[in-house]
Amino acid sequence: MRIGILSSGGDCPGINATIRGVGKSAILHYGMEVVGIHDGFSGLLEKRKEVFDERKLSGIINLGGTVLGTSREKPFKKILNSEDNNKPQLILQNYIEMGLDCVVCIGGNGTQKTAAKLSKLGLNIIGIPKTIDNDVYGTEVSFGFDSAVNIAAEAIDRLHSTASSHKRVMIVEVMGHKAGWIALYAGMASGADVILIPELGYDIERVKDKIVERGKVGKPYSIVVIAEGLKTGYDNPLDIITEVVEKTTDMEVRRTVLGYIQRGGNPSPYDRNLATMLGGHATDLIAQRSYGKMVCVKNGKVSSVPLSEVAGKIKLVPVDHDLIKQGENMGISFGH
Repeated sequence: MRIGILSSGGDCPGINATIRGVGKSAILHYGMEVVGIHDGFSGLLEKRKEVFDERKLSGIINLGGTVLGTSREKPFKKILNSEDNNKPQLILQNYIEMGLDCVVCIGGNGTQKTAAKLSKLGLNIIGIPKTIDNDVYGTEVSFGFDSAVNIAAEAIDRLHSTASSHKRVMIVEVMGHKAGWIALYAGMASGADVILIPELGYDIERVKDKIVERGKVGKPYSIVVIAEGLKTGYDNPLDIITEVVEKTTDMEVRRTVLGYIQRGGNPSPYDRNLATMLGGHATDLIAQRSYGKMVCVKNGKVSSVPLSEVAGKIKLVPVDHDLIKQGENMGISFGH
């Protein structure tokens, strides 16, 4: 068999470990030929590829980024002011001409949606969920999330001493467009006083009251962690929280946006192992000719789910999540 591998969407710690997991299993265990496709679906459109041997896949498990490169190409997106879009048919044609038996698509929600459409088009596809946001539907966890939480929590840890020394309110924005997984896990792990996530929304007065309350009990500083996707009537939560706190208290506010630093660097050991297992299971599915699926973690074990059940959906933080309940029991404010 001849299989292709591509990575699409944003970069993420653990992609290279996944490529290695797929490729080494395919070559060494199943005797398959492995073709690396460069720059996501753009590479599939332009047939930019290289044949991988076992040696090329060595020494990459600990590397961040992706040796294949990535892009945000969306081949099914309609061209502006035009109904013509031959990209899907071109991908099908290239898939046939390249002699591929399957394409492994490593990516987040957008990638899995495209993968599902390509599967319907007739290509043999296996998806592997990748995202630091942990919001890919159908899997309990995605590789990249643990690494991002580690980075965010360490950064917040470092801000505690500054906040305490200068008696300031430190507001830290972490990634998470629609889902607050990083904010919740990093905020709880680093002992944040206020954690604001899109799923719960927030009342600015409750946030202010929590900060004031801490000052009254001899804690004249606070750590506020917010997800970047937090929007509930205000253009910028960072601005409104800063304005309200500084106008109604005598406390200074400092703001930190962690940004892309959360996506860079080497994957954590947990993510390396998770990516390796997901990649290996993807190869098992190919060997069984069980296509049109996304590998996943279900009940703590590696499994798979039909791509049709994943496409177009997003996994949000449940409002009754155990970490939220425990945080509230410990006096942490979630702004609602």
